[in-house]
Amino acid sequence: MLQNRIYRGEIVHKERSYPGEHTPIIDRELWDAVQARLAGNVAQRNAGGRTAQPSLLAGLLFDGDGNRMTPSHAVKKGTRYRYYVSRPLITKDRPDRFAGRRIPAAEIEHLVASRVRQWLLDPGSIYTATSKCLPEPSTQQRLVARAAEIGRQLSAWPPARTRTVLTALIERVEVRVDQVDIHLRPTGLTALFDVAVPSQSMLDEETLILSVPARLRRAGMEIRMLIDGTDPFAVAKPNARLIKLLVRAHRFNTILVQSDGVAFAAAVMRQGVSRSYFTRVVRLSYLAPDITQAILDGRQPRDLTAQKLLAHSRLPLGWHDQRTALGFA
Repeated sequence: MLQNRIYRGEIVHKERSYPGEHTPIIDRELWDAVQARLAGNVAQRNAGGRTAQPSLLAGLLFDGDGNRMTPSHAVKKGTRYRYYVSRPLITKDRPDRFAGRRIPAAEIEHLVASRVRQWLLDPGSIYTATSKCLPEPSTQQRLVARAAEIGRQLSAWPPARTRTVLTALIERVEVRVDQVDIHLRPTGLTALFDVAVPSQSMLDEETLILSVPARLRRAGMEIRMLIDGTDPFAVAKPNARLIKLLVRAHRFNTILVQSDGVAFAAAVMRQGVSRSYFTRVVRLSYLAPDITQAILDGRQPRDLTAQKLLAHSRLPLGWHDQRTALGFA
């Protein structure tokens, strides 16, 4: 009943849905949320996805030798640290000189989720991946729009809901010495939205591999992951100093707007900063909205620091020029 498209105002004929003449009683957003939940329920139950802090990649992660990596954790001074560990390291049943992998869970989960998010936000990638199983342009356009919607919201979702999307899309993730390979099944995207796919197309589907350069470095008894900077969208994290600088810029701007009758020098003096610093900071309140949002999301270029941003004392007011000057173009 939860997958009956009649409630969406559609009619299904020979595995294809068509707009009906009746009025839908369920809106698109609610329908998509229900289909995403149905697609991930089984995977969540099997992998413990309903726990308070689910392991996003449980059952999906493998090391370079093909060994499954199992979620594990350690408690140090009352703090819980999560890891993924090669199974032979846990069972002690491993050949001589077997190195194995022991990777902090947060690092690999952030890398994989961010790379998948980047893929969802790229219309060209979605078109290419689904062109064989969805030949109709109208269906592809609808799928691209929904994929972008998921991509925009994914970073804000709770872990359990994020895992629903990842398990639907990912076949396996392989952690190699110098890169991480994410094997995607594009038809998983159609399953999330209950888009009918011909059975033969599913049989002929080729796995799509997304690779992220990353190196593993041993530190004592564990192996840490050093992510190369070739894909800033996938690996960048919110920079607290950058965000603090933007907050200060907008606060200074508000002070200027609300300081009717107060001399500029007096307004600056109340903040305990120099006029030069105040002027440089307040200019940052006029950054292009997409640049500001990228910094808040942690998607800024890796070399963009608070010091470098503040050093742009003559930052242009034109948004296109700003993107070029700061490396967003």
